[in-house]
Amino acid sequence: MFARTLVGLRLSLLVGTTAALASTVIAIVLASLSVTIGGWAETAVNWLVDLFLALPHLVLLILLAFALGGGTRAVIIAVAVTHWPTLTRVLQAQARQVISSEYVATSRALGTSTFRLARRHLVPHLLPHFVVGTALMFPHAILHEAALSFLGLGIDPTQPAIGILLADSMKVLSAGMWWLAVLPGVCLLALVKLVDSIGENLRSILDPRSYHL
Repeated sequence: MFARTLVGLRLSLLVGTTAALASTVIAIVLASLSVTIGGWAETAVNWLVDLFLALPHLVLLILLAFALGGGTRAVIIAVAVTHWPTLTRVLQAQARQVISSEYVATSRALGTSTFRLARRHLVPHLLPHFVVGTALMFPHAILHEAALSFLGLGIDPTQPAIGILLADSMKVLSAGMWWLAVLPGVCLLALVKLVDSIGENLRSILDPRSYHL
């Protein structure tokens, strides 16, 4: 069981990292487009953010994973597509501060194109937030991956994912084999808390103003 749990954690790390990275890329692209272009682009991005935030998160995850046929790829896509709205709002606020600065106004006056403006001034400023956002999004991604696998809509049941181990343990829990559920659950919780702590420490290092005692 310990060996299966370690393999399951490795698989969860792969799925969670890929989904978190993909979701963060979506967030930084949408935030950059909405702020640099403005107008219809900002309206469209804000509408998408409001739409996804208004939908029940877990229900949307289940529907997407079911529509995509389940499996590892379906879980990655479902988690990536549903976890970007909140981070997009944060990145939009940071991007607006950059766009409204004097050096960006000077760059615009000198004829800098929108694409070059985003590449030279906006994206480098958002990269620290990209790193922190990925680290903080990972715990949500890995927990939702485990939830989908537990419900039978995630990773292939033949693979020892944490959600699958927990689902299998429910069948024998009434027989007193409690350790079959406790070991995967505790390991998953420890991994999530560890990555969450790393994300918080990264945020305090890269953005000391956001750290409060």
